[in-house]
Amino acid sequence: MCEAVLRSIGIGLAATLVATVLGTLAAFALVRHDFRGRSAMNTIIFLPMASPEIVMGSSLLALFVAAHQGGRLGLVTIFIAHVMFCLSFVIVTVKARLAGLDANLEQAAMDLYASEATTFWRITFPLAFPGIAAAALLSFSLSFDDFIITNLNAGQTVTFPMYVWGVHQRGVPMQVNVIGTIMFLVSLLIVLGNMMATRRKPA
Repeated sequence: MCEAVLRSIGIGLAATLVATVLGTLAAFALVRHDFRGRSAMNTIIFLPMASPEIVMGSSLLALFVAAHQGGRLGLVTIFIAHVMFCLSFVIVTVKARLAGLDANLEQAAMDLYASEATTFWRITFPLAFPGIAAAALLSFSLSFDDFIITNLNAGQTVTFPMYVWGVHQRGVPMQVNVIGTIMFLVSLLIVLGNMMATRRKPA
């Protein structure tokens, strides 16, 4: 069980990092730039969120089989699958944050002779960071908790949700409840810490 938990955490962290970086870049492109196909991209982004997981999982499995990876299902295919379905959630979350930013703040910084890089790191990124952090936490939760897509693309690799499903028929051991409690407490502490940090900020 410990190996399955560590494997799920590792996959979740890696998928979260990649999905957050790619999703943030895509969100900036969709919000800040006008290009051909932008409306179509906004529609496509919602497809993984609206589709049942069994559809996306089987589609990714068909893709891996077509790429001659059907016999090599494992950590890599799980990682790719998790990045794919987390990406839409990151883009939507970061887009919502960027859409609410006041562009006058960036213009004011550049009027005070700040370069584009300085404006981004001193103004834009700090304002967008809460949305990026929320997207990262959501991605990790989705990745760590996923069973259907993972089960279709895991091969012989066992993650924590798959382990729980496997032992369920014989009775769930107490250690599973301990892991669930720890994850709940960690999530609660993160939320409370964010609330306390927000209240301490000067008005």
